[in-house]
Formats: sequence, structure tokens, C-alpha cells
Amino acid sequence: MIGSFSVSLFVNRFGRRNSMLMVNILAFAGGALMAFSKTAKAVGMLIMGRFVIGLFCGLCTGFVPMYISEVSPTSLCGAFGTLNQLGIVVGILVAQIFGLEGIMGTETLWPLLLGFTILPAIVQCVALLFCPESPRFLLINKMEEEEVQAVLQKLRGTQDVSQDILEMKEESAKMSQEKKATVTELFRSPKYRQPIIIAIMLQLSQQLSGINAVFYYSTGIFERAGITQPVYATIGAGVVNTVFTVVSLFLVECAGRRTLHLVGLGGMAVCAVLMTVALALKDIVEWIRYISIVATFGFVALFEIGPGPIPWFIVAELFSQGPWPAAMAVAGCSNWTSNFLVGMLFPYAEKVCGSYVFLIFLVFLVIFFVFTFFKVPETKGRTFEEISRGFEE
Repeated sequence: MIGSFSVSLFVNRFGRRNSMLMVNILAFAGGALMAFSKTAKAVGMLIMGRFVIGLFCGLCTGFVPMYISEVSPTSLCGAFGTLNQLGIVVGILVAQIFGLEGIMGTETLWPLLLGFTILPAIVQCVALLFCPESPRFLLINKMEEEEVQAVLQKLRGTQDVSQDILEMKEESAKMSQEKKATVTELFRSPKYRQPIIIAIMLQLSQQLSGINAVFYYSTGIFERAGITQPVYATIGAGVVNTVFTVVSLFLVECAGRRTLHLVGLGGMAVCAVLMTVALALKDIVEWIRYISIVATFGFVALFEIGPGPIPWFIVAELFSQGPWPAAMAVAGCSNWTSNFLVGMLFPYAEKVCGSYVFLIFLVFLVIFFVFTFFKVPETKGRTFEEISRGFEE
């Protein structure tokens, strides 16, 4: 939560790429604290390591979608934005596999498993040395047109990048007429109020859908459904998560953002009903426990069709460069705050509601479906100016 709210402090001062490079220091520090916590017999080191990694994750979930959207061709922005979600779900799956008792989920190796978070940070540091800075940052913030041309030629694979530069210059001219918006101005200005509410609601729809309740506690859910070897069912959910993120990669530029988000929310609502029925009847009908697995897999698959990837990159399509960093900070903070609440409160809700706990998420899914249907515009294939005019109507 704290890290995501600090995004705007970095990106305009140091650039998108350099910000990503810098914050890997947090990954190294957090990983080391967790890895050596058992050797030092210091629970405080483990807690501090988790805190530092939390800062790192919050910052990266702001930096990475912003960088991806700014280096991507406009026609493929949605597909490239989905790659951000693909990276996240592959990471989840790898962590689930390495966390198996037969690999590193043991009393001896768990500190090393937590310390492995350093490895992707090293990979990112090396890879970013070969990546250019965001051309939009170079032109709009640094006024380095020759460098921008060279970067765009490298990114696009063509010498003629005049159209891209012209679009950025037009955007820069409009930005000169509007000051950089602060977080409070996003809510006070009628120009920004509707887009920021949409951005927040989409982030909330991602987390309050119940997806992290499934991932944080899926092994326990499968156990209570009477599934033998529930940890493998959990990994199966991780595989489904990854596969359907790839499916979304191909759908997002065809079907559109709004449509996929509605399909995802509506389908998840149906799956939440099936999960509730399966859990409620598990002791009465023997075979219905398998419906629980199917419904959980369906829940995860439909999440990755829409609510998983779309909220991360749609902010870039709702805001111009001026208010964008502040909007990303608000959106990211909303996401991590709701993530935190779900992670903390779900076990208590499960104790109170038992088999009917997913009816809570069903209510949220219906609310977000109705909001998306009536309030969220389709952004696929539309310029920022066309989208912003729609808010003024």
C-alpha cells in the first residue's frame, strides 16, 4: 500500500526504467533479511523482510504497467499490458511449485525459498541495462528529441517514427496547458473525478472479486471440500491462472476491455454460486466435491479473462501524462489496500459464514458488474481525447 502510493515520487524524477532499476535494492535487502532470519533466530528479520518486499511490490506494480504502456505500439497496448499480468501469474505458479514439500517447502529450506526473490531481481537488473528509457518520458519530461527518435526506431524496428513523435508532441503541447495533477486534484476536478472513480472501482473489482481468497487459502478450501492431496489442486489452479492469462493476451485486442471485464465478472459470479453449493452439499452428495474444483478453476480462468489484467493497464487509457503518475498511485494503493483487507479478513469471514463465505464475493461481483455495464467506457481503439470527450457528455 505504501509502496504503490509512492510511485509518482520516482517516475517523473528518475524515469520509468531507472526507477525499476533502483528499487531492486529493496528486493535484495528484503530477500536477504528473509533468507537469514532462521539462521539468526530473529522473527523480526522475517517481518522486516516482508515489509521491505511489500514496498518493492507496491512500487513495481506502478512502474511496470506504466513502462510497458509507454514503450508499446498503440494498437497493441492492451496485449502488451496483459503481459504484465502474465509475469505475475507465472511468478505465483513458480512459487507454488517450489513451495511443495518435495522441493523447498521444508523446515530446512523455507528461508532459502523466501530468499529466492533475489533471483528475478538480478535478472531484471541485467535485462533493464539493455532496455531503453520510455520515449514519452524522454520527450515530455526531458525534451530529448534525438534520443527519442533513436529509441523509437529501436522499439518499432523502422526508421520512420515521425507519426509516433508527432503524437507525443501533441500530447506534450496539451500537457503544457495543464499542470501536473496531485492526488487531491484528481478528486476535486470534474475533469478527472469520473476517470479516477472508474480506475479505483476496477482495481477494487480485481481484489474484492475474491481471487486472492482463493489463492491464499485454496489448499484449505480444497481440504474442506474433501479433496485428497489439495496442494496439487492448488497448483492446478495456478496452471489454469497462467493458461487463461495467455488466452486473454489474444482476446484483449479483439473483444475489447469492457466486454472482457463484464464476461469475467459475470462468469466469476456464476462460479461463486457453484462453489457455495458444492461446499454446502459436500457431506451430502459425494461427487459434488469435484464441482468445487471445477468451479474454482473456472473462477480463476474467468478472472484472468478480464478482472486480472485489465485494471492494471486501463488507467493509462483513461488519463493523459499530466495526472497519470498520481492516478497510478491512487489505483495501485486501492488495489493493495483491498488485497490486504481480503487477506486479513477472509479467515474470519470463513469462520462466521462457513460454506457460504463466497456469497460475500458474489455480492461484490454483482455490484462491480452493474458499475462496469453502466459507467465504464470501451477504450479499445479509441484515443485519449475520444475517451475524455465521452466523460464530458
